[in-house]
Amino acid sequence: MSENVKKGKIKDTIDSLVVAFVIAMVIRAFVLQAYKIPSGSMLNTLLIGDHILVNKLAYKFGKPKRGDIIVFEWPVEPDKDFIKRVIGLPGDKVQIINKQVYINDKLLNEPYVLFQSNFVLPANFTPRDNTENFIVPDGYYFVMGDNRDTSYDSRYWGFVSEDKIKGKAWIIYWSWDLRNGFDVRLNRVLKIIR
Repeated sequence: MSENVKKGKIKDTIDSLVVAFVIAMVIRAFVLQAYKIPSGSMLNTLLIGDHILVNKLAYKFGKPKRGDIIVFEWPVEPDKDFIKRVIGLPGDKVQIINKQVYINDKLLNEPYVLFQSNFVLPANFTPRDNTENFIVPDGYYFVMGDNRDTSYDSRYWGFVSEDKIKGKAWIIYWSWDLRNGFDVRLNRVLKIIR
């Protein structure tokens, strides 16, 4: 093989790698982003060790809907991303009474919720199980984790601004149980997030 052919193949390989890298960066910046679930606040919908893809285009042409699972900049520390479920939309009246969520005075059907404690805490102690009525401001969302007794969410730190939402959780592309020697959970791979 001549020296020119070798140089040509090396140049083609480098060009291909550069193009692939640029495409990957564009996709990450504008279309999809990967995240790893580090905590149990979204159990049993999302497990610790799930690796997910977030659709960053989901809200470019529409608004989040009640029940959507979103990734957003945490209002308390904007350099951290959180993942929670949208519960209250702009203009909604929200109240939690004995662990049950009421939207505009109607009980919200939440088959995805996990409660790890039957004990109900009073509102004067913590907003975990009971809150006053409040209205979600325009341009904001009220979000909660599915694992209600252990989720640090809008009950504690307030609303999420629409401009801080990064995207909608879309699919689990990989999952492993880090507590049990990195056991792969094949039954979760390529599972659509609902």
